[in-house]
Amino acid sequence: MTIKVFGHKSPDTDSTGAPLIWAWYLSEIAGKPAEAKLLGEPNTEAAFVLAKWGFDKPEIISEVSASDRVVIVDTNNPAELPAAINEADVIQIIDHHKLVGGLETKGPIEITIRPLACTATIMYDLMGDDAARMPDNIKGAMLSCILSDTLEFRSPTTTETDRALAEKLAGELNLDLGAYASEMFEAKSDISAFSDAELIRMDSKEYAVDGTKFRVSVLETTAPKIVLDRKVSLMESFKAVETEDGVDQVLLFVVDILNEEATLFVPNDLVRTVAEKSFGATVEGDAVVLPGIMSRKKQIIPNLKV
Repeated sequence: MTIKVFGHKSPDTDSTGAPLIWAWYLSEIAGKPAEAKLLGEPNTEAAFVLAKWGFDKPEIISEVSASDRVVIVDTNNPAELPAAINEADVIQIIDHHKLVGGLETKGPIEITIRPLACTATIMYDLMGDDAARMPDNIKGAMLSCILSDTLEFRSPTTTETDRALAEKLAGELNLDLGAYASEMFEAKSDISAFSDAELIRMDSKEYAVDGTKFRVSVLETTAPKIVLDRKVSLMESFKAVETEDGVDQVLLFVVDILNEEATLFVPNDLVRTVAEKSFGATVEGDAVVLPGIMSRKKQIIPNLKV
């Protein structure tokens, strides 16, 4: 039976590239037929990476069944996975986020969760000497995942392991690392074709704090003005997204990659309180700039208070 490899809903570059990398490894090295899948449309940066390295977009699936054998990558959170995930035969998890809990398996499995910036970096290590057998397109996917998740090493999640591997891969691919990262971020910043609701959900995760359910959305961009100019309409769309998704509040952070800061939209008193308690911010008006805030995983989620 072919193994399905997939990451989280609202797939970014790591949740698009990591399934391709691990499906290649399972199929070509481990002798276990596997296919990469997606749990939604890839974002613009991930779509750029697929085209850049000659990949067909993996099949998008929304459900799994008891007959499916699956490998979960770049998440261990049931809220980010198909509703029936605990019915499937989960055989492996590879991730770099905190352990959430709630997943159940049919038997003992391999779980690797490491404090690195990128799932792809973990996969390189798991491959051992077989990593030398990666073709250029798999190397390109791996490099792309690292550059995306580290924001070209600007994110506080970056480790020397991530940086060293990215530099090694760029050298093997004869790529100017900075120039390629700029291409990726330019693709990520092109949001012109997306509705407000699509932008809010593009890179978002559900997270509860003391009984309040948040959709924590992050838009990473080198052109923040494009997003900030849509502030009013985006905030007007929060209510519809909250109702449709069953959450209490959208938190939207616009991360300015080059200036290394985030702007949080503040539509009401609840979000004002979150900004003040979580980040020590002084809020005036309907937005607040948070200097140095770059990472949802390391700086936003762990600090949220209501």
